[in-house]
Amino acid sequence: MHTQEEKRLEENKATTKDWLKWGSYLSERQWGTVREDYSANGNAWEYFPHEHARSRAYRWGEDGIAGLSDNFGNICFGLALWNGKDAILKERLFGLTGPQGNHGEDVKELYYYLENTPTHSYMKHLYKYPQNEFPYATLVQKNKERNRNEAEYELLDTGIFDKNAYFDVFTEYAKADDEDILIKITVCNRASTPASLHLLPNLFIRNIWSYKDKVQKPIIKKEVKDEQTYVSITHHYVGNYNLYFEVADKLLFTENETNMEVIYNQPNNHPYKKDLFHTAVTSNDYSLATKRSEGTKFAPLYHLQLKGKEQRVIKLRLTRNSEKTPFDSSFEATFTAREKECIEFYKTITDCKEEESNIQRQAFAGLLWSKNYYNYEVETWLNGDSKLSLPPIERQHGRNSEWKTLRNHDILSMPDAWEYPWYAAWDSAFHCTSFALIDPEFAKEQLLLFTKEWYMAPNGQIPAYEWNFSDVNPPVQAWAALNIYKIEQKKTGRGDIKFLKRIFNKLALNFTWWVNRLDSHQHNVFQGGFLGLDNIGVFDRSHGIPGNGILEQVDGTSWMALYCLNMLEISLEIAMDDDSYEDMATKYFGHFVFIAETLNTRCLGDVCTWDAQEDFFYDQLVLPTGQFIPIKVRSIAGMLSLAAVLCIKKETLARLPKFKESVLWFKKYRMENLKFPVIQNYTEDNDFLLSLVPKDRMKKLMETLLDEKEFLSPYGIRSLSKIHETPYNIVINGVNYSINYEPAESTTAMFGGNSNWRGPIWFPMNYLFIQAIREYYSYTGDNTTFEYPSGSGKHLSLKEISDALSKRLINIFEKDKQGNRPVNALHQKTYQDAHFQDYILFYEYFHGDNGRGIGASHQTGWTALVTNLISEIK
Repeated sequence: MHTQEEKRLEENKATTKDWLKWGSYLSERQWGTVREDYSANGNAWEYFPHEHARSRAYRWGEDGIAGLSDNFGNICFGLALWNGKDAILKERLFGLTGPQGNHGEDVKELYYYLENTPTHSYMKHLYKYPQNEFPYATLVQKNKERNRNEAEYELLDTGIFDKNAYFDVFTEYAKADDEDILIKITVCNRASTPASLHLLPNLFIRNIWSYKDKVQKPIIKKEVKDEQTYVSITHHYVGNYNLYFEVADKLLFTENETNMEVIYNQPNNHPYKKDLFHTAVTSNDYSLATKRSEGTKFAPLYHLQLKGKEQRVIKLRLTRNSEKTPFDSSFEATFTAREKECIEFYKTITDCKEEESNIQRQAFAGLLWSKNYYNYEVETWLNGDSKLSLPPIERQHGRNSEWKTLRNHDILSMPDAWEYPWYAAWDSAFHCTSFALIDPEFAKEQLLLFTKEWYMAPNGQIPAYEWNFSDVNPPVQAWAALNIYKIEQKKTGRGDIKFLKRIFNKLALNFTWWVNRLDSHQHNVFQGGFLGLDNIGVFDRSHGIPGNGILEQVDGTSWMALYCLNMLEISLEIAMDDDSYEDMATKYFGHFVFIAETLNTRCLGDVCTWDAQEDFFYDQLVLPTGQFIPIKVRSIAGMLSLAAVLCIKKETLARLPKFKESVLWFKKYRMENLKFPVIQNYTEDNDFLLSLVPKDRMKKLMETLLDEKEFLSPYGIRSLSKIHETPYNIVINGVNYSINYEPAESTTAMFGGNSNWRGPIWFPMNYLFIQAIREYYSYTGDNTTFEYPSGSGKHLSLKEISDALSKRLINIFEKDKQGNRPVNALHQKTYQDAHFQDYILFYEYFHGDNGRGIGASHQTGWTALVTNLISEIK
């Protein structure tokens, strides 16, 4: 029996209803982004700071709090709030820029994504707004005073929420139809004393007319009909809509245009500018804002006087329809129905206990709230717009200048809607693996986007992220495609072969780019740069390799081996439907064999990639003289070799005789010429295991992986071995390079941001290891066991170990017997409060020893993999 939400997804796919036209697509931060940066030096943070955002029209998008927009970001809706004490009207979330934060960019607000469905038929957001003056200056100053060895100074640390002196502002959306959206804003005074709040539900039109010629300017206009006051929206691209709202204290209108006097010290052509509401509210002068009855930015203003513990509800409705009674009994009935349908839908994902269900629903909510409209056309950005002055000439040879074919204008899954409000190619692959559980169609189309000609470069490179599209992210798109395919197949009973063909044919181009670009000596050992693992090495692996050398990376080679196996598995799956793909399977099989042989046998003299004394793979620095220098860092870069594994079932081989014949030929005629036994213990009519790591080395690595003195934390797998609590040092050309175990925030500014791969726990890598262990289990069954943890004397099967690792990761978010969640380790007292205890933040990564959340506080993107872990544990 399909749920109502599943029926809506089917209607959307069949195009009988456009349920995805409206959603939580409004970004949380547009300022400080590369696409809004028109400076000569590429300093995006300083060119467009938070201070400018209220007065300056954006070029490439919009932002807001708890926002809604159409799927091209033209008509936008979001909250604005004022507590009567702040210097500014709060229309967007505040945070520190990259240079301001002691660990990089850092949102300094408290908000939670509580509910969201794939069609955005029901959405719920919570923003906690202090009643006393928001500590903007204190947050900036305190973090400025702290160094990289200290924790970040957070909003909760200021004491601003003491004595419950704050408002809980819940924003809910419920779709009565695909273009009929009900909005309910509930303001709760959590203090025991009276408090007032100015609430402005903002409706605004993205400004295109200031930048482009011959653009028909949209309009929001006051209307009165049947004693009902509302505003109409006329938009050439999106269509005509009405916004209904309950009786307000005032109706404010202005234009979503730059205040030239404030930003550029130039005269304005009229006084109705983007920041007019800010000026009117904070100065209590509404004469100008109420003078007009039309514009491109509108807000009904509600001055709420709330008693202690009191709450008020404000209702609005954005619709194509004309409504005589927009807030009749059906309004609440729709909210009740949509919330119930949301809960019913998520029950179909997994049948789990209430605590896990709460974790899973909030994780999915964060994943869906982080679907944002993203627009960036690089060639236009480089050349500038006809109605504005041209950008500085330096831009033509600066950041992203070689990506003129890149044109992004889509709904994309953001890593974090504030800290990373732009896509990252490898992040998105993990996001799609979680999206596949709830909306396989979106997951497939999202992954395919990166292979479109307006994304993928002509040479086959996939764009990384807007700060540097040419950077090298791990090639996990094929891995994600397989996950999406299998999840949908399990869910529906049928696999989408057409999707596999579409993605496979494009990824074949990307695979070739990798081989040609990053195997400089043609030895099947790959370089690749930092490969997403910021600062995991002793030096920046993307730039300035010591001694003008080349770093042969275990993780670069492992990623390519995994890519080979993913492409092999995809081609095998397609070949069962179309036998012409058997030849491609043979190609990737052969390529994998040579990569595996090289990684396991690569030596120069006595120095080898595999260190037989220490039982570990280490990166090798190759100097121009030909000298090898091992970089003996025990990290997940060396462990990643475990992830490249594939069990090919005998049933598959039986159905693909040409591929089976190739394997047997290879075993008979090629194996004896190899220095390394790539295919071990294979006999005809049995399953077939391909592993980058041979059996004896796999056992050694597994023992290390499961050692609590090295990689195994109470909360998952650390990114760096704990043995590096004693720093590792190496001198190259007279310069000392070092690395040490850092379980929390990064103490190095090597990559400038807040990421740290020198010890903490990261969900995507943990998920890869768990999948690999399950793949080994599919070949060995219960015949292979390991001590878990190493040295404990307790042996578990590989399946039991994968489940145990999953539980450690899930436990990060679960309450213990005292009601504390490890993720909240720094603020346990606050999260004991009744109005905090059920809310969860899904951080970028987690403390290697105590599991507390670190980095971006809403990076539900790849941390949403916790939903997969909950679903997969039996």
